[in-house]
Formats: sequence, structure tokens, C-alpha cells
Amino acid sequence: MKQQKQQPRQRAQRQIKRQPKRQPKHRPWYKVITSSVLMLSSFSLGLGLRFQARAAAAKQHLCQNIVASQTVLSRQQLGQLLTIPERENRQAIEAIAKDPYCTLTAIEVRAGVMAERSVYPLAFDPNTWLIVLYEDEEYAGYGFKFQP
Repeated sequence: MKQQKQQPRQRAQRQIKRQPKRQPKHRPWYKVITSSVLMLSSFSLGLGLRFQARAAAAKQHLCQNIVASQTVLSRQQLGQLLTIPERENRQAIEAIAKDPYCTLTAIEVRAGVMAERSVYPLAFDPNTWLIVLYEDEEYAGYGFKFQP
């Protein structure tokens, strides 16, 4: 037998189709959620600032003129004012409450009768105002205005 030179077997190289590495998919819903959260937070911040500005403007335009800027009603004064009967003279209210914080524009509560309104902030709750109504120098009633 003849000795044949053994040649190393060459493996048939298979050509493997290598696919390019895929970039990890960025889930589009992450972007949607993130952008939605940012939009909602900016929207709510904008609304909050808008409502604050509107409330400040409403307070500013509510008073026709400021009479005594330091005036507040104590609990005791409020209790005394609420016991005064309607159609009492205006001086009975002013004896207890002195000068109001401000006056509001006159309104017509009953046909043909203009009513003046005076504002007294409460010392124990500055966001609540007592509004006293006068018709022809007579005490005609009261109401509360709750500020935001």
C-alpha cells in the first residue's frame, strides 16, 4: 500500500448567514406614557396658576373702594352683629364693627331700591368675608363670601 499523504480534511465551511445584531426595540409606549405624563403635569400646573390668577383678580375687582385695610371682625363682634334684627339703623352695625374693609358696588335687591354692601373679613378665617347689606341707611341683612 502506498502511503498517501494525508491531508487535513478541510471542513466545508458553511456560509452562515449572520443577521446583523438587532438594536433593542424601544417600546413606543414608554415614549407615549412619558410624554403624556409631562403634558398632564404641565397642563395641571398651568390650570392651577390660571385659577390663582383669576381668584386674585376677582378679589381685586370685588371691592369698589377700600375703606380700612386693617379691619377684621373677631368672633365676639360677629356674634353681636348676627343678633341685630333687620331694619335696625345702620349706626347699630357701625357701633360694633366700626369701618368696613371695603365697599362693594351697589346692587338692586328689590325693585327700585338700591342696596349698599360693606365687607368685613373675619379675623379667625381671613378667606371668609361677612357682607352687610344696607337699604336707605337701614340694615337689610348679611351674607358670607368664601374666598378660595
